[in-house]
Amino acid sequence: MLEITLYLFAFIIVVQICYYLGVFSRFAFAKILNVSPKKIGVSIIVCAKNEADNVARFVPLLAQQDYPDFEIILIDDASSDNTLDLFEGFEAQYPNIRIVKVQNNEAFWGNKKFALTLGIKAAKKEYLLFTDADCYPASPNWLRDMSSQFTLNKTIVLGYGAYEKIPNSFLNKIIRFETMLTAVQYFSWAKAGKPYMGVGRNLAYKKEEFFNVRGFMDHMKIRSGDDDLFINQAGNIKNTTICFTPSSFTYSEPKRKFSDWFNQKRRHVSTAGHYKFFDRAQLAVFYISQLLFIILAALLLAFQYEWMIVTGLIVFRYVFTWITIGFSAAKLKEKDVVYWYPIIELVLIVTQLNIFMTNIFSKPVHWK
Repeated sequence: MLEITLYLFAFIIVVQICYYLGVFSRFAFAKILNVSPKKIGVSIIVCAKNEADNVARFVPLLAQQDYPDFEIILIDDASSDNTLDLFEGFEAQYPNIRIVKVQNNEAFWGNKKFALTLGIKAAKKEYLLFTDADCYPASPNWLRDMSSQFTLNKTIVLGYGAYEKIPNSFLNKIIRFETMLTAVQYFSWAKAGKPYMGVGRNLAYKKEEFFNVRGFMDHMKIRSGDDDLFINQAGNIKNTTICFTPSSFTYSEPKRKFSDWFNQKRRHVSTAGHYKFFDRAQLAVFYISQLLFIILAALLLAFQYEWMIVTGLIVFRYVFTWITIGFSAAKLKEKDVVYWYPIIELVLIVTQLNIFMTNIFSKPVHWK
């Protein structure tokens, strides 16, 4: 049995090589292409529900983008705080800001996709750039960099939505590592011609892509997924590209309690269950390979079976994964989390297993 376990362990490492060196390296070793800024009109779309504090801080940063032709669509999704009052103040202050007021609708109550649909239909520009109300751009060139990736064929642009750094917080390192690894996955699969998700914190597409797939209609009843389920449906090898210049990032405040972050990840994982079969399968195989690597390594070392071979395989696996992750983290300005990689990876594997089990017995809560 131990001999079979060793062969299985070696096979799992081969699977990991296929992911890290066959897929993830497409992003890890990719070069930032110098693309000329475009002069296309862009609508920045922000949907907010009870986000007064964030709106007050971040909308002015959107309005200060260094770009010749853009408007900002601020969607108030039936807020009960003073979000709408702030929106109206910004509308009076900035001529390129317009407001979409969403009233509670019995059929779509609390559904962010309904609110976003109204905002998209109200947009006057053909190119749309999305971010969340609790996010802010890394620089005044965010809009310029993201829109520069559009071409006649590339009408969907996936960006990076990062989280702020909190000094001396291990939870913050876990959150930023997980966010970075997720981005490496969806960036790499997009470069491989199989885009499967994006994040609403930083996502752009041409309006026609929205209407080509009937908007969110095919998954309107699923509360989450206005970003990843849309890309899973609309993205393909011809129309999707990525943008990862540091000035194109957006940032948001991370969760400060493990329970809050855990519930956030529960929502993300539940949404992934609605991806296309291939995308669900590749994500499942990747996670299972991570889990089995830890279990089988611990088992073989506990019995000291061919311990020199096992140790060599473990070292080899960590070398190629660490290098791939290291280059990726450098691109995404997350180098400090790489030093904690083995520990964080173990924590994430255990956490994901816990999330899967928890979601079996209860449904996560979505939009506010």
